[in-house]
Amino acid sequence: MNIEVCYTPQAYPLFHKDESIVVVIDVFRATSAIVTAFYNGVSKMIPVASVEEAREYQKNGYMAAAERDGEVIEGFELGNSPFGYMNNKVKGKTIAISTTNGTQAIEASRKASKILVGSFLNLDVLCEYLAQQKKDVILVCAGWKNKFNLEDTIFAGAVVQKLTTESGFEITCDSAIASKHLYNIAKTDLYEFLSNSSHRNRLAKLDLERDIKYCLSPNQCPVIPVMEGKYLVKM
Repeated sequence: MNIEVCYTPQAYPLFHKDESIVVVIDVFRATSAIVTAFYNGVSKMIPVASVEEAREYQKNGYMAAAERDGEVIEGFELGNSPFGYMNNKVKGKTIAISTTNGTQAIEASRKASKILVGSFLNLDVLCEYLAQQKKDVILVCAGWKNKFNLEDTIFAGAVVQKLTTESGFEITCDSAIASKHLYNIAKTDLYEFLSNSSHRNRLAKLDLERDIKYCLSPNQCPVIPVMEGKYLVKM
């Protein structure tokens, strides 16, 4: 089995293989929020690329979440803070969600045979599942508006590290090698390593340090969201 890392959604067509499993990663904060939502009882989520699509679902009676540039869009009750999904009001609900980066990465990966959602919050259970499938894996980093970012790449490196050292995966991809090295440099203190990263500073200015610390906490939510048609559901 081979594992590759795609640093931005825009580059996904260069990596696509019909039978590969794709893992979409947006550590700060969409995939962390999605994993948290399912851990707290959300039934389904509908990732959409545009705020307009989210509004249409909202008009049709769905709960809807929308975020741009780190902030909740006016008129929506939820954004992509994981803490917004830690309550009973989301239990059993179907929620449409649109975010700056994460849902764009899901949209870019639509041709994949299977799309999973990954974050530090579900790291071990995700890697255990991937190891069992014995298929090639493509880790798609959401980045920041189609630019490289550190936190998604470091998480990708954590997955590469586990799958290559514990489950017999091979690397033939320089971006996967680089991600693994970056994770091994950062892993003793992820929070400190990312202290000067662009997106952490962006969120810190919005007083979201609590979100940052939570999103870097491994294995808090041992669930795997997976795309089935237009829906994300809990595996």
